[in-house]
Amino acid sequence: MNATVRLVIPEAPPPAAKATGKQRDLKLDGIRLGLLDNSKGNADHLLKFIVEGVKAQIKVASVVSLRKPSPSVPADKAVLDELAEKTDCVISAMGD
Repeated sequence: MNATVRLVIPEAPPPAAKATGKQRDLKLDGIRLGLLDNSKGNADHLLKFIVEGVKAQIKVASVVSLRKPSPSVPADKAVLDELAEKTDCVISAMGD
């Protein structure tokens, strides 16, 4: 008996990244690092390890850490605006 096996990979191609149109200059005194915790268990621990790794590689001038109230909702505009104003880059993580 001959059988045909058909594999279906349900992945879409990743969307193309769009440039923000604004280039930020990094200062010699280090980057201003932003953290967005999605409020799942252990996300704060994961972000702590990531910050330690970043600090081992490059100079960090400051860290702004903000937390979403729930993992199931997007971050508030005020949170995103604060991160955009006070940081050069943002790391977001979730953990369980």
